[in-house]
Order: sequence, then C-alpha cells, then structure tokens
Amino acid sequence: MSLGPLMVGLSGCELTPVEQEYLRHPLIGGVILFGHNIESPEQITALVRNVHALREPPLLVAVDQEGGRVQRLRKGFTLLPAVRELGHIHDQDPRRAKTLAETTGWLMARELRSVGIDISFAPVLDLDTGRSGVIGDRAFHRDPQIVAELAHAYMNGMTAAGMSATGKHFPGHGFVAADTHTAVATDERSYADLEFEDLLPFERMIHYGLPALMIAHVVYSSIDPHPAGFSPFWLRTVLRDRIGFQGAIFSDDLTMTGASVIGNVVDRAQAALDAGCDMVLVCHQLELLPGMLDELRHTSDPVAAIRLARMHGRHSIGRGQLGKDPRWLQASRAVLAYAPPETLALI
Repeated sequence: MSLGPLMVGLSGCELTPVEQEYLRHPLIGGVILFGHNIESPEQITALVRNVHALREPPLLVAVDQEGGRVQRLRKGFTLLPAVRELGHIHDQDPRRAKTLAETTGWLMARELRSVGIDISFAPVLDLDTGRSGVIGDRAFHRDPQIVAELAHAYMNGMTAAGMSATGKHFPGHGFVAADTHTAVATDERSYADLEFEDLLPFERMIHYGLPALMIAHVVYSSIDPHPAGFSPFWLRTVLRDRIGFQGAIFSDDLTMTGASVIGNVVDRAQAALDAGCDMVLVCHQLELLPGMLDELRHTSDPVAAIRLARMHGRHSIGRGQLGKDPRWLQASRAVLAYAPPETLALI
C-alpha cells in the first residue's frame, strides 16, 4: 500500500482504537504531532513506533520544530533559538552564521530522528519584512539572498542528520499582516514584486535540491483569486513548470481560517489535491475525518507516491546513542551559546 494524500492530527499521547483504524485507511499517508501529543522523549518514541508499525510502508510522522516560538518537543530536547538570531549573526559574521545554521539544522533533525520522527516542517523561507507577526523571527532575515544562504546551510545539516527539509510558506508569507490561522490573508502585490523578493529564496533552495515545500494559505489577489495552496497557477504553472520543482508539495493545515474561502474541509482537500498538492494536512477538527475518508475522491499518483516516500527519515539513532555522540554534545553547546537570554531562561 502506498502513502495516501492525507496527513492528520491525533487526539492525545497514545493511539486510540479508532485512530488505529483510520490510520490504516488507504487515503491516510501521515501524522502530524502537536504539544498535546507529547509528554517525554520515551512517550513520543513509543507513539511514533506504534504509528510506524500500522502500515507498510510506514506512515510519515511530522512535527513543527523550527525553534523559538515554534518548537513542539521541548522536554528532553535542546531549546533552539528562533532562526532570526542566525540572521543577526550574519550581519556581523556571515561565515559563522552559515556554520551555526548547518549545526542547528543537524541538531534539530538528529534529536527528532532519535525518537523516530521523519519530518520537521522547516526551514521557513519567508522574509522578515516587519509586517507579519506570525512570521517575524521565524524568518532568517529580510534579505532574500541571506535567507537562501542560511536556509541552504540549515538544509545541509538536516540532510546529514537523515531528514529531508521542507521549505515554507511558498510563495512567501512575510509581507502579509494577517495570521492565516485565524484570518483570511491577502497580498495585493504583483507577480514581479514577488519574483524579485519573496520567490527568490524558494527558487534558490529548489536549485540546491530542496525535497519538499509547504504552501501558504495566502490569496495573491492581483495574480489569482484562490489561496496559493488551492491554485493550479501557483502549484503547476509556477512551481512545477516555470521553476522546475520536482519535490513533494504539502498544503498548510486545511482547518485554518485562511483556507475557509474554499468551502468545507472536504472541498478544501479536494481543491488542494486537484491543484497539485501531493499531501494535505488536517491537523485539528478530527471529528471531520470519517466524512473525509468517505467523500474524498483521489486517484493514486505513482509519481506523488515516490515523492512522499522520499520523505521518510534516514540514519536512525536511539536516544541512548544520541547522548553518547560527541557531535551532538558539541552541537548542543554551540547552539545554546548563541541563544538569547529569553531562550536560555526556559532551560
């Protein structure tokens, strides 16, 4: 059985019998974890192991582990600074910043791989324009060239640790003040404006071999009336044809308000898949899943299945081995050394 096109959330820290049943459904291809699913490294290791054991090939298990405000696994894991800190370092010492970016990407991915997690949806490739509160310090920098440099180093670290990187949020969320978790977001700029700023880090990272992208729930109103994640223009014409991206395309969470312009959650999933997404996320409102599994129409795509299969984690390592790895200890110390006081205060 190949991986299906739905990535879904879970209700708690253990799989329920109902969840075990729907995770075996052919339309399911992955699970995404949040804070309410996580208690300890031992518990999350067991949960991930149980998810992986349900299917062959195993379901993908993903999380958002960017650092700063967006770090789901904290207890027993290195507290990572927001990546904007790397941008500040780059302003003074570009070489040091790139070295630290690679170290941070490796450390983040290595720690997640030690509990079996396949994917962290990172790095953020949006620009820190000062307009978006929801992006802000999740972005490396304002300058698209610097974002591309630091993200490339970060991706190299992730790759070395056995994890495929996912750049987000294509084609760029940093200019939009609205938070798509709670509002419909619109960017009125022209394609030319986007091309010479927001799109540049995505194009560079695709050239560097970026394995996957997550799409923004933003309406670029002068270009297309639909949010980018539901737009054949953005996903097929721009991303696949013009830029030549060959990796996996993930939607953002379909239960976010920014996706609400496309009808109910089944309509959203269908529209995103028809537009060109390989996998769509339903992170919350899990009571909607039975209806989705009954109503969603999907024809298996062998090429999409290959793209998704490449997202499985590699270089498995146990928690015990991680603690004995001198590279891990060195990397953790290096990352904590550049962490700002507010990060260190959480330790």
